[in-house]
Amino acid sequence: MAVLAYVLCSGLPVFANTDQVFLKTYPLPSGGHFMLDNVNGSVQVEGWDRDEVEVRAVKSSNNSSNNDTHDLDRVKIEVESHPGEVDVHTRYPDDEGVEVAVEYHIHVPNRVLLGSVQTVNGSLLVRGVEGGGELKSVNGNVEVLESSGRFNAKTTNGNLRLEFRHLIDGAPMKLETVNGSVVLGLPSNASADLNVRNMNGDLYSEFPVTSTSDLPGARAYRGKLGHGGGGPISVRTVNGGIRLLLEHPGA
Repeated sequence: MAVLAYVLCSGLPVFANTDQVFLKTYPLPSGGHFMLDNVNGSVQVEGWDRDEVEVRAVKSSNNSSNNDTHDLDRVKIEVESHPGEVDVHTRYPDDEGVEVAVEYHIHVPNRVLLGSVQTVNGSLLVRGVEGGGELKSVNGNVEVLESSGRFNAKTTNGNLRLEFRHLIDGAPMKLETVNGSVVLGLPSNASADLNVRNMNGDLYSEFPVTSTSDLPGARAYRGKLGHGGGGPISVRTVNGGIRLLLEHPGA
């Protein structure tokens, strides 16, 4: 009891997380456009069978001072909702010293265009979406799972993993990282021209590829899936392996 009384009365600082939750829903028809930008924190986007977007953001601070709640209030979640489009912005104050992370868990219609979903320090996950878009991080992994369509994915320090149930024809698709591995899973009926290159790492492919090397010290591979065409796919990493996998229906 004496020890407990000492802890309670000693005036020692208490280190605890402080959270604020933002939760709102906005209309968005199937096939609409969604965009999100974040700075510190992970982003998860999942498809569902509703014509609306649910935005859930958790702002958290590890600041042990009395200003932690004040810092949370200074980081704003701004949402622009227009017919056919929802844009989410994370606004930090211009001055430094705000140690706040924002984690997003977003639900979007199954069919959606992710015009730009990005974060700086955090991972990015897209699951159960039919569409396409631009996915970016700097320090974090980027994943697309159980999805169909065509996505560009880029990070600097992190891994890329994209698994497609169905690959649609379209514009060139680019997957790029610097320090990390790349896993690309495609269905057996996919048609595309592959252009794969890494500097330091192994390459494994369940698809036939022809080997060409036009850069000293690099592993450069070109391959044709199906009848080719359908939009080229470029896969790049510097320090990391590359795996091209065959996705099986229902797997």
